[in-house]
This record gives sequence, structure tokens and C-alpha cells, in this order.
Amino acid sequence: MSSLTLAARDTTTMLRRNLLHARRYPSLTLNLLLTPVMLLLLFVYIFGDVMSAGIGGAGADRSAYIAYIVPGLLLLTIGSTVVGTAVSVSNDMSEGIIARFRTMSIHRGSVLVGHVVGSVLQSVLSVVVVGAVGVAIGFRSTDATVLEWLAAFGLLVLFSAALTWVAVGMGLISPNAEAAGNNALPMVLLPMLSSAFIPVETMPGWFRPIAEYQPFTPAIETLRGLLLGTEIGHNGWLAVGWSLGLVVLGYFWATAKFAQDPR
Repeated sequence: MSSLTLAARDTTTMLRRNLLHARRYPSLTLNLLLTPVMLLLLFVYIFGDVMSAGIGGAGADRSAYIAYIVPGLLLLTIGSTVVGTAVSVSNDMSEGIIARFRTMSIHRGSVLVGHVVGSVLQSVLSVVVVGAVGVAIGFRSTDATVLEWLAAFGLLVLFSAALTWVAVGMGLISPNAEAAGNNALPMVLLPMLSSAFIPVETMPGWFRPIAEYQPFTPAIETLRGLLLGTEIGHNGWLAVGWSLGLVVLGYFWATAKFAQDPR
């Protein structure tokens, strides 16, 4: 059996382990999923009319803000979901299961890759749930073509993989699950400081660069362009660049820390 076949077999085993763990202990995933759902309902039904007037002009109904906010909430959903990955990795490290895996004849990289693939699958499932809630309250994307839908899905998967690798690194450097959750908190805070809820141009001048020059804003604007037909401009390249850069950074950080950590 070739080394590639062994790596694929061990990665599949680790993926199955992580998915079974998530199924047996769903409370963490559900708690993290509730954040974007509650924010969606809060902003639409409490602030929706006011926000729609600001975005769609006087006389615009709530649907204008629903269309605006849903793409941002989909990206925030990914950020919330990967917090659970950081906690899960930290638990594995602190509870000794990784030490047992190190003594076994398995591919070393399969442990991390199993976490990453499992997290991406959970993120996609969470995005589908939040998207379904958005559709239920009035979100529509009638003008998007099949290619644009595929591009939007690809962007969500790529961005999820990028954040997951970073979250794995955060989990590896954390001494316990509580610290891992705190270290991964920027994954939830950054989308709140982006164009997810209000346009960047409406923000104060001193704050605008913070919202504009971060990973979430170009990804959100690209997703809006694909689903709603708004102008994408340079945001598409920025979103892909940020995603690929974070994948590379997170991968090398996580694998280097995993290789040297004696726990």
C-alpha cells in the first residue's frame, strides 16, 4: 500500500472520528450556530426597516436589508463554526488523545487534516442552515446564474478552509478549551467589524480602513456580487488572495506547532 493511500485511509478515519464526536456532542455546534441566526433575526426584525431606508432609499421595505445582510451572516457563520474547531483541537491536545496517536502507526498529518475536513463540512452545513433561515424570512437571489452559484459555493468552501487552518493553529497553542475559545474570538468579531451589517462608506473615516483592509469585507462583497449582482470590482481577487494566504499561513503554522508540541 502506497504512502498516499495510507495517508488517505488514516485521514478518512480521523474525519469519521471527528464527525462522530460532533454528532454525539452537538451542543457546541448548536451554540455557535445560534449566534448568526439570532443576529440575522435581530437585525432584520428590529432594525430592518431603518436599515432598509438607509441602504435602499426612502420607501424601501425590509427586503432590501435582508438581501444586504444575508451574505455577511453566511461568512459570520463560518467564523463562528471554526471556533468549535479550535476548542476541539485544544481538547485533543490537553486530554492526551494526540499523545496516543503519536505512538500509533498512522500518518501524522491525518490528525490535522481530519479536523480541517470535518470543520469545513460542518461550516458548509451551518451555512446551509443559516441560508435556509434567510430564505424563509425573504432572501432571494433570482438573478444569479449557475456559474455564479458555483463560484459562491467555492468561495465559501475556500474561506472556510482558510479560517479552519488558522483555528487549528489557535487550538494547538492554547493550554485548554477555554483559552482556545478566547483565542479564536477574532473569527467572530472581525465579521462584525466588516461590511456585513452596514456599507463601509457609511462608517467613520478613522474606522473605515479597519473594516476595508481585513479578510471578511472583500469576501462578503464578492459573495454579494455573485448572489445579488452588485459590483465586485477588485474584491474578488482580494477575497481569493486572503483565503489562499490564510490557508498557507495556517497550514504551516499548525503543522509546525503540531510537530514540535510534546503534549
